[in-house]
Amino acid sequence: MAASRRTTHEMTAIATIILPGWFGYAALALVLWGTAGLFQKLSTNHISAEAALIWLTAGFILLDPWLLPNSSLASFPVKSVLLTLLGGALNTLGSWALLAALERGGKAAVVVPLTSLYPLVVVIAAPIILGETITRLQGFGVLCALSAVVLFAI
Repeated sequence: MAASRRTTHEMTAIATIILPGWFGYAALALVLWGTAGLFQKLSTNHISAEAALIWLTAGFILLDPWLLPNSSLASFPVKSVLLTLLGGALNTLGSWALLAALERGGKAAVVVPLTSLYPLVVVIAAPIILGETITRLQGFGVLCALSAVVLFAI
């Protein structure tokens, strides 16, 4: 059957086979974080990185009732809560460092892609800490990402 004659159901089935279920969320994160980078640069043109971080945190808090409408925070395992708090603290410090780089004159087109390479830390640490494996193709993807940042920075 020609691609132009495929039904919506068939196209959805094909997309499901080709793209894993998490892909849509990852693509959404890419668009949202990319847009956030623009707003972060615009904000640090007028306020300090520290003030921007406070307002960034307020943005997180505003969404909490929507993200956890029927959950009690006390229902989560303590270990998971502590690991998440640590992750939040590290995320906050990373956000502050990004905002400070933008505030000090870094171009959004260079700083945001550079700081967006943070998954490389995960790629390096995941096999050691989580026992995950990285394929050669994924390793090649890491090299491509590093090359892209170098080209952005030139």
